[in-house]
Amino acid sequence: GRMAEIVIPVAGMDCGGCVKAVEKAVGHLPGVSSVKADLAANNATVVYDEAVVTPVAIAETITRAGFKAAA
Repeated sequence: GRMAEIVIPVAGMDCGGCVKAVEKAVGHLPGVSSVKADLAANNATVVYDEAVVTPVAIAETITRAGFKAAA
């Protein structure tokens, strides 16, 4: 499918461990090729396959990991 990049605002990350938790949770999703969470910017940049996964699914995964994400 076509690869797309999205920047998702993420609230609740306050340490390096939080960043790793977000990256690990999203990185396990099928269709996600890369994820970089930014503590200072309070967001996560995700490169994903539009045919496999949706921004909403990515945001829900971040929320399930214990953070607040909006897509």
